[in-house]
Amino acid sequence: MESQNKSNSNIAAIATMFALFFMIAFVTNFASPMGVIAKNQFNASNALSQLGNAANFIAYLFMGIPGGLILKRKGYKFTALAAVAVGFAGVAVQLVSGYVGSFAIYVLGAFIAGFSMCMLNLVVNPMLNTLGGGGNKGNQLVQFGCSLNSVGATLSPAVLGWLIGEITKDTAFIKAAPALMIAMGIFALAFVIVAFSKIPEPHMETAEEKASRLAGNTSVMKDIASTLKFPHFTLGAVAIFFYIVIEVGVPSMGMLYMTDCVKDAAGEIVSKGPGYVGAAVAGVVCGAYWFLMMCGRLLGGVIGGKVSSRAQTTFLAILGISLLLAAIFAPVKMITLFNYSFPLSMAFMVACGICTSVMWGGIFNMAAEGLGKYVPMGSGIFMSMVFGGILIPVQGLIADKIGILNSYWFTIALLAYVLFYALIGSRLGQKKD
Repeated sequence: MESQNKSNSNIAAIATMFALFFMIAFVTNFASPMGVIAKNQFNASNALSQLGNAANFIAYLFMGIPGGLILKRKGYKFTALAAVAVGFAGVAVQLVSGYVGSFAIYVLGAFIAGFSMCMLNLVVNPMLNTLGGGGNKGNQLVQFGCSLNSVGATLSPAVLGWLIGEITKDTAFIKAAPALMIAMGIFALAFVIVAFSKIPEPHMETAEEKASRLAGNTSVMKDIASTLKFPHFTLGAVAIFFYIVIEVGVPSMGMLYMTDCVKDAAGEIVSKGPGYVGAAVAGVVCGAYWFLMMCGRLLGGVIGGKVSSRAQTTFLAILGISLLLAAIFAPVKMITLFNYSFPLSMAFMVACGICTSVMWGGIFNMAAEGLGKYVPMGSGIFMSMVFGGILIPVQGLIADKIGILNSYWFTIALLAYVLFYALIGSRLGQKKD
């Protein structure tokens, strides 16, 4: 009976973590289509249009380690509830930005929402890895959770792209209001679900650890130093720093490429870029990228018990580099699929969704393996490195200088590091594969 109750509790905890995974992507992925609105409404450059993305990820730098401490001292449930409440506030601020027409308020809202996304990631990744028992099985459960994350990621740009429609001089933040209201509703529902869910607390500090901390025998800096002594973890944190730019930058640049145009002083389009298809079609195409990511994560979940994180990440890093090279050198021509016409280069961009699919879970799994009692602090440091999203405007700046498609050379360089980590970096300090 006790074993059955534990099993039921695990199922409920897993279902709750899956729901939170969905929310992380649905809200985070507002930034790409919102960047298109910012570029139109405020005549922003490619670099400035990505400030919402950057603000969302900068929040990870400030919240990663404090969030890890909250997780350690207050537990998974408290951290999840706090994250959901903060997320509701962040989306609400973004909603206000639409009514007042302020880009600065939107960026502030994205920054607040970033705190929530960081805390949620702190909860769901180690919890699913723990519930799966670590190793390949832990990675398998993380990949299934990531699949639902991709469902949210797929819906987000498609919904906002549909709401934005054709780019005109009147396209403004207010058009995103319905999607933001949906997100707020999801947060409110999630708060209720988490509040009534039984979530295990395997990494919450013990009475002895608390007493030691209060006596001054342990400190945050000591825990950080001890965690960073694991070379495979430290290199994995750098890999995540770069991975975030890859995952979000690929479709964000694609969205800009497919909505690239020149306007006159009145805001009317006078010329269109070679890949222009409009925001509605661009949203569907970029949504397909996240859909393929979902498919890849489902497949990764199915084979995760037999194929290691290292093998999956290695293969997909090589494939990703190949696809981006194809996108850069593809002929400038339109293709039609399912009644949607879009640039051939964007077909290769969409296919990269398969490549980024299992990288997050794979890198986390390789980096967290063997950390033991340092898992909460490791998760905090790991989440801090997600602020790598700050480099997305850097890719936008590169796009302003040498063209949007050529900015993918930056992504290729980052993928090369992920490949290095999978082949070499993840093995350092590890006694077994």
